[in-house]
Amino acid sequence: MNLYLLIKKYLIKNFAGSWIFYTTFPKIPLINPEFKNIAQFAPPLGFFIGTIQSYIFLFLKTNSWSIYASTLICLASGYLITGGLHLDGLMDTFDGIFAGKKKRLKAMKDSKVGAFGVQGLVFINLIQIACLLKIQNLIIFVLPICLFWGRFSNLFFIEKFKYMSYKKKSISHKKFWNGFKKESLISIIFLLIFIAYQLVSITSQAILIKFLILILIGIFISYSIPNILGNKIGGFNGDACGASVVLVETAMLFMHAILL
Repeated sequence: MNLYLLIKKYLIKNFAGSWIFYTTFPKIPLINPEFKNIAQFAPPLGFFIGTIQSYIFLFLKTNSWSIYASTLICLASGYLITGGLHLDGLMDTFDGIFAGKKKRLKAMKDSKVGAFGVQGLVFINLIQIACLLKIQNLIIFVLPICLFWGRFSNLFFIEKFKYMSYKKKSISHKKFWNGFKKESLISIIFLLIFIAYQLVSITSQAILIKFLILILIGIFISYSIPNILGNKIGGFNGDACGASVVLVETAMLFMHAILL
């Protein structure tokens, strides 16, 4: 099998599946999607989504919208693009954690959102709004990489923990998992290109040092948060992965707001 057929079979089709699964965008024409190894494309897709959100924010701000309205529309556009997939997981995970060990999975599976889930959603949204208000015009440099790290955390999550479900179903993320090295390769190459570009374009030594520190912080946070969640609930599932994405994004936004 030549290189083109390998790319077509294992990459293009799974990218099309990732495109459908993680966004509300229409199906890519002429490609039959597969959903076997879609997590590997989530971090670059997160970067792409963050870029769209950033340009929406900047467009509104430069066209007489207030900073507050621009921030809210920016966040709302992200929810629209992802279909609220990760926020749903965040709320269910918060409900499960505070339900206790015996009722945890049942609470996470319940379609009704509990008090802890609502509180978690409000708390996280307020932090994100505050961070974006602080970052403002730097959003184009910040939000895409924060969304990248949020989704990169799931690669650590899937690698380290077993899949768990109230209904004992398997999940394609784990079923077809090829190991962290292979599944993270695309994201790591993408990250290295991003770092190289920043190293060339950044002229201030102080900003360069902050950028490198934030990269190290991103690695640490994207590993630590899924590790904490996995140990807390005893594994991973779709809800916990969604929670990891949102929590890592928020933590990285907060660190950028402090350092930049």
